[in-house]
Amino acid sequence: MSEAILKSLKPTLSRTSDSQDMVQLLHEFHKMKETSHRLNIINNLHARLALAVDLASMVDAFSVWLAPLVPHELLGLDVPGQKARHYCCSNHGSARRNVISLAERLFSNASKVSVLKSWKEEEYFVHNWRISFNEESGLLLILRPDARLDIQEEAIMQDALSVLTGALQRARVYEQVFEESRKDSLTGLGNRRVFEERLGPLLEGARRHNHKLSLVSMDLDCFKQINDNLGHAEGDRVLKLVADTFADMIRVSDVLVRFGGDEFALILPDTDCVSARILAERLCRAVGGLNIYATPESKLGVSIGLCQWSADMTQDQWLQKTDELLYQAKDNGRNCVCSA
Repeated sequence: MSEAILKSLKPTLSRTSDSQDMVQLLHEFHKMKETSHRLNIINNLHARLALAVDLASMVDAFSVWLAPLVPHELLGLDVPGQKARHYCCSNHGSARRNVISLAERLFSNASKVSVLKSWKEEEYFVHNWRISFNEESGLLLILRPDARLDIQEEAIMQDALSVLTGALQRARVYEQVFEESRKDSLTGLGNRRVFEERLGPLLEGARRHNHKLSLVSMDLDCFKQINDNLGHAEGDRVLKLVADTFADMIRVSDVLVRFGGDEFALILPDTDCVSARILAERLCRAVGGLNIYATPESKLGVSIGLCQWSADMTQDQWLQKTDELLYQAKDNGRNCVCSA
């Protein structure tokens, strides 16, 4: 090609090159804008989850963040190892009950859920993801009636799940620390903190709804001799055995705690003094039936004081009266029950 022709084409080639550069620049700018948008979305998720500490609040925060991006009627998390399920549902009334009932059935049908990632169940489209955290495995479930997730929504979920997994790990560690702080390390029963947390609300419920409520205070007899004569390892074994014995004889709604040493307390909702005494005497006989002796003359027993709350009592007066009855049981010869 001659120099004259090249010279005449140079302005056109220059404009074409500039145009291609502009297209490439716009393409890069668009990609950067999309990346920035995705980062902003994920940063917002980080911020929301940072305010949640346990698994239940984590599910709520995640569902609220996700709703504008991936609309859904229910988001649920099942953690079989904890025997715990948490739901966040936008429905109300019977519609809420129906969709939660469907989610319960889906979580219970593990074989189907583990094979299918997306399908229609009744009037809902179902999506699920496996999540692993802290050596535990959870199942995240989304139900919505309109359509399956599209490609963009799937991409949002994939980005979000990596963030959620880390947050769930933190939440589980928090829950484990919280659980341990409320548990007696030797017997596995609740500790004094649990007693104080539960006593106030139960007392307020009894006052408001005129329910019966009884308190049982228990102190082991001859336990010091067991520690002194048989050793602290044997004393620990005895405390665990007594705690298990008590736990096997009470209802799920009752609150049994170890205060420390050889002291135990039991809160009995919806229980009057007569029924509480029947239980207390059974506990007395059960400890005696363990046939544990510190010496041939010193047999393990339990002294029990119990008092039904009445409307003219403050919480402190009720606690003090129960303690006085325990001391009276000790004075009456031990291994017996003293009630108001």
